Amino acid sequence: QVQLVESGGGLVQAGGSLRLSCAASARAFSTYTTGWFRQAPGKEREFVAHISWSGEYTGYADSVKGRFIISRDNAKKTVYLQMNSLKPEDTAVYYCAADPRLPSRSPSLYIYWGQGTQVTVSS
Repeated sequence: QVQLVESGGGLVQAGGSLRLSCAASARAFSTYTTGWFRQAPGKEREFVAHISWSGEYTGYADSVKGRFIISRDNAKKTVYLQMNSLKPEDTAVYYCAADPRLPSRSPSLYIYWGQGTQVTVSS
C-alpha cells in the first residue's frame, strides 16, 4: 500500500509559478512510475505529466509541454511538478498517482492516488 500526499497548491496570478510535491509513505515508491493529473470543474481528469521510477523517462501533455517540469527524488520518496508560466486554464485540482508498471497517460492504469491539491490561476 502506498499513500500519496500532495502539497504546494494555491492561488497565483497568470504568468506565475508553483511547485507541487507528492510525498509517498512507502519505500517501494522509488520503483513506481508516477504521474500528475488534473481535473477542472465539470471536466474529466486529464493527464499532465509522468516520470519513470528512475527519472530517466518523462512525458507531458501538449498543453503543458515547455512550461511544466516533472522530477523526482527517490531518497525523499517525493515527486515534484514545477509549473511555470501558469495560465487561467491550468486551474484545477492536481493529483499525483503511482503505479508499478510502465508510464501511462491513462488515469485508469494507476493504482494509488493522492487526495489532490487545488491550483487556481487568476487572470
